[in-house]
Amino acid sequence: MDDFSVSQSFYVSQSRFSDPGTQAEWLDATPNDLAALREAASQLVFHYWGSGDITEHGFPAERHDEITLRYASDMFARLRELDPAPPGGGLRAPLHRIVGCCRDFTLLFVSMARHHGIPARARAGFASYLMPGWYIDHVVAEVHDGSGWHLVEAQMPPGYRDPVDGTELNLLDVPRDRFLTAPDAWTAARAGDVDPARLVASPDLDVPFLRGLPYGRYSLLLDLASLNKHEMLQWDVWGSIDTAASLAPAALARADELAELMADADVEQLRVAFEADDVRVPPVIRSVTPPGLLPVEVVLR
Repeated sequence: MDDFSVSQSFYVSQSRFSDPGTQAEWLDATPNDLAALREAASQLVFHYWGSGDITEHGFPAERHDEITLRYASDMFARLRELDPAPPGGGLRAPLHRIVGCCRDFTLLFVSMARHHGIPARARAGFASYLMPGWYIDHVVAEVHDGSGWHLVEAQMPPGYRDPVDGTELNLLDVPRDRFLTAPDAWTAARAGDVDPARLVASPDLDVPFLRGLPYGRYSLLLDLASLNKHEMLQWDVWGSIDTAASLAPAALARADELAELMADADVEQLRVAFEADDVRVPPVIRSVTPPGLLPVEVVLR
């Protein structure tokens, strides 16, 4: 098979994280049009900090725990409990959405796309269109239309405008200079084309690990996992990931090697790279869930 056929076969099948499980029949009623699926996904999650404290929007404080939902099957089950109407059936009230983040918008979109036979995958990286002057940690989807991969922004509402210049963002084909996949962000930062200090989880978080090259390397490992259909939470820790404020020369060199490989690798090369002990996701990981940032051991299904 050619590279596209292999990619199509690999990325059209569900992962253990994107698999809707017993909720698959619920998704049969969702639209199979890409734009409609994207819009449906944008109404499934309420960002846990993007609009301030969730309690100010009517959410009970305990619903913050929904950010730990890891598997699409559990997420869809909760959504169905909140509102039995399938995604895409109309406007979903904010309180009928799960509390989560960009990864969750994207995972649910990817799950629905794969359900309808569309090759799709999650990509970790940094967006310039969230806050002027910064590349903010973000996760978007990538879909293949037979001619190539296109970045799809699953979180933003229709008509979203980039606050940097006011232009309407093409949510179905995000320009790659506005969303830098983790390999592109790493390469640009190392070459001096992007100031590494502009790569952050949030400009307001004064945590050295969550900015600069250390965070760029973390995003790189998240993206490698996503390319291997391990759609991890944004605060999972495994393998060689640590929270050091600086990187040793060996860590920098290893990240350079991974970024170069990920820029052009086919599916088989990505699988081989993911077998290395320092990047492979093991059966037991740690998750450092905000706001407490206390590591908790998690046994993956």
